[in-house]
Amino acid sequence: MSFPVLIAVAWPYANSEIHVGNVTGAYLPADICARYHRLKGRQVLMVSGSDAHGTPITVRADAEKVSPYEVYQRFHATFIDLFMRMGLTYDLFTSTHTSNHFQVSQNVFLALLRNGYLYTDHELQWFAPSQGRFLPDRYVEGTCYICGYTNARSDQCDKCGNLLEAEKLIDPRSRIDGSRPELRETEHYYLDLGKLQNRIVDFLRARESYWRPNVVRQSLGQILAEGLRGRAITRDLDWGIPVPIEGWDGKCLYVWFEAVIGYLSATIEWSKITGQSEAWREWWHTPESKTFYFIGKDNIPFHAIIWPAQLMGCGTTFDELQGSYPPMELVLPYDVPANEFMNLEGDKISGSRNWAVWARDALTRYDPDPLRYYLTVNMPETKDTDWSWEDFLKRNNDELVATWGNLANRVLSFACKHWEGIVPDPGELTAQDKELLETVESGFETVGNELEAVHLRNAVGEAMRLATEVNRYLDATAPWNIIKTDKAAAGRAIYTALRAIDSLKILFSPFLPFTSEKLNTYLGYSNPLFGTQEVETVQDELGEHMVLRYYPGQASGRWEASQLAPGTRLQSPQPLFRKLDVSIVVEERARLGKPS
Repeated sequence: MSFPVLIAVAWPYANSEIHVGNVTGAYLPADICARYHRLKGRQVLMVSGSDAHGTPITVRADAEKVSPYEVYQRFHATFIDLFMRMGLTYDLFTSTHTSNHFQVSQNVFLALLRNGYLYTDHELQWFAPSQGRFLPDRYVEGTCYICGYTNARSDQCDKCGNLLEAEKLIDPRSRIDGSRPELRETEHYYLDLGKLQNRIVDFLRARESYWRPNVVRQSLGQILAEGLRGRAITRDLDWGIPVPIEGWDGKCLYVWFEAVIGYLSATIEWSKITGQSEAWREWWHTPESKTFYFIGKDNIPFHAIIWPAQLMGCGTTFDELQGSYPPMELVLPYDVPANEFMNLEGDKISGSRNWAVWARDALTRYDPDPLRYYLTVNMPETKDTDWSWEDFLKRNNDELVATWGNLANRVLSFACKHWEGIVPDPGELTAQDKELLETVESGFETVGNELEAVHLRNAVGEAMRLATEVNRYLDATAPWNIIKTDKAAAGRAIYTALRAIDSLKILFSPFLPFTSEKLNTYLGYSNPLFGTQEVETVQDELGEHMVLRYYPGQASGRWEASQLAPGTRLQSPQPLFRKLDVSIVVEERARLGKPS
């Protein structure tokens, strides 16, 4: 079944390097699903970018005594470098600091205002007398009044996941100088979530049957227990998107409000870059469109409650302001497959203490596919998981090398040696041959069903199980032993194994794209399974910004069983994976700092 698919990926704050917990939490699962849906022939758009306006950027800029723009630009470049090397195929990875994003965000604000879902009110906000300014929420830390966590931000507790009321924070302190701030009154615009509560509850109930339990618990459960109230969407800041109302100088759109708009603005930017100004509507106005939001569990309320509320409140007014006709309502999220957290060697990842596996650093010592594989089999889909270097070694050597890599390498090498690099003619297949092919080809349904439901651990596990079945078939038919006495029978077994490997190549390709592309070439195909990625520079009114783009090109991959024909010329293979030495466990643990 064909339908438009939007893969919306969490926007990383441009203030620090990305660690493996971030990768497995949102970025990798998004790419796996994007690659799968492309193989299914669907209209896929995967978008995201750097969050340039979050207060973590200004906190770092203050500490380094540089501008927030410099901090954002530096880390934005590292993100693009990582995603290129990790094989994350964004149709567009951009940033929130673009004139397009400014316009789209301001139009969402104006649409909500025009439709009666915004109001102004005065609130108490933390003010630092020592600095003479109001403090953004991430500049203030204290004790969570719900769970007692001592390093909660004034707007959200990262431990219990609850959104907080700033004035209730216990023992507040400024992150800048440690001083105690005081509450002062200031005026802001609010999103009237209470007015939209019934519609949001209906929206969540319609998805309750297939959303992950943790997402339902943090969204629908929270609403039914506490209800929804208005939430401020502006802040006293000088770095961000200005409030598009006369007389509101010195105030910007709150980052949690405008960053989620990036999914919409990035789609619109992609349309403009590709010269298809209205193409974005394919994903945002088609009722059958499926939009997936890949995030970590700390962002569930913003994507399952607040972003749907913003979309509902826009109605058709956003289109009118954007100049798109006929004006239509925007598509609501289909799924928010939020992951839990990944820990490290039994302790919580802590970037400040260097208790982390930094993704770009790991890629200097390991190939991307083994990292992708381990982050998938260990993905925290339903509960927190733990990165263990000992387990990484075992998974690489026992599964990637011994089960899958050696299977592909020995069969191809054997065919190249004994049939001069030509796929042998099998003659009439036996019941045993047909049974193996049927078993492997059933994976296009079983693995596919898991991918449709975003159960990625189950999906890759099923693919590896099928690879094990091919190894069992070869143990039973033993073509390497019977080649001397019955070359025809050996040829039939090798042909059957090659067909199975060709199908497995597709089943593994969303998870292991680099080695799958190599195997695709070894099997005699001239066109790649997937397209290519390119880094480009885009110029707008705010200056230049780099973007990462995916180009389908001559991609020929399809989610279908092998049709590898006898007589196809093969290429001499090289091992797909490297066996790792046990010494890496001690070496990698020595690189770590101290746990939190």
